[in-house]
Amino acid sequence: MMATAVVELRSGPPTKEELEYYYPAKFTWTQLKTFINAGDLGLLKRDKKLQKRYDEWSAGMREKFGSILNYILNYRLQWGEDDRYSMLSSALDTRPPRPEPPEFIILERPRELPAIPPGTPDIIQNDWPYSVPPEIEHTLIWTRLPIFHPDLVSTRIKARVEKDGLWGFTGNTSPPPSPSTLPDALPALAEWGVTMDSLIQSEKSDDPNLRQEEDNLVRRAGSEVDQFIRNRWVEKEWETAWFVNPPRLQSIPGLAHIHVFARKKAPGEL
Repeated sequence: MMATAVVELRSGPPTKEELEYYYPAKFTWTQLKTFINAGDLGLLKRDKKLQKRYDEWSAGMREKFGSILNYILNYRLQWGEDDRYSMLSSALDTRPPRPEPPEFIILERPRELPAIPPGTPDIIQNDWPYSVPPEIEHTLIWTRLPIFHPDLVSTRIKARVEKDGLWGFTGNTSPPPSPSTLPDALPALAEWGVTMDSLIQSEKSDDPNLRQEEDNLVRRAGSEVDQFIRNRWVEKEWETAWFVNPPRLQSIPGLAHIHVFARKKAPGEL
C-alpha cells in the first residue's frame, strides 16, 4: 500500500495543496452565496488556523514594509501587468502559480506607478482566501479609484452601503439563496459564535415602495462593478458571487478592492 504524500506546512501565503490539506473548506458554495445575500458580509470567514497564520505574516510585513498598504501598493500589485507573484492560480491565468513567495528588495522611495489610466484595475488571486471549496477561485480586483463613488452611491443609500457594502451574482441559472434561508446555514459558522442576533445590517424601510426604490439605487451603485465582472467572467462559462466590503470590514481601507468568488461551470452546464 502506497503511503499518502504529506504536504509541507510552511509559513507565509499558502499553496493550493496546503489549503486543501490543512485548511479544508468550511463552507459550501450555496452557503457562501447565502452569507453574501443575507446582508452581513462579516459572515464570510477564513479558516481560523489560516487567519492565525495570516495575522503572523501580516505582522512581519508591517515590520518590514511599514504597512500592509505600502506592501500591496508598491510591491505586490503590478499595475497594468499580469500577476506574476501569486502562489494560487486561476483558469483565466496565463502564468502558472509560483512555488515560493517572492522576495522583494526594499525600495528607498515609493515606486513610480506605470503610466496607465487611473481606472485600470490590478487583478490577482487572493493570497489569503476565505474558506471556499477547492473549485471556487477567490480573486481580488484592486483599483486606485473609489468604488463607493458619490456619482453612483445616492445620498439616500449612503448610510446603507457604508454599513452593508455592495454585492451581486452573475452567471447563475437560478436566483441566489434567499436571506430567509440564513438560519439553515448558520450552523456552519458555529465555531465563530455567529447567531441571528449578532448580525450587523442596516435598517431597511418598512414601506415596500420605498424599499424597492432603495434596492434599485443599491443595484445602480454596484452596476459598474457588476458589468466589469460580467465582461471578465463570461456568464456562459462562469458563475460568480462578488462583493465590496463596507468600511468596517476593510482590512486595507486605503486602497479599494472587490472580492470575487468564481466557479467555472462544468461542461454539462454550458
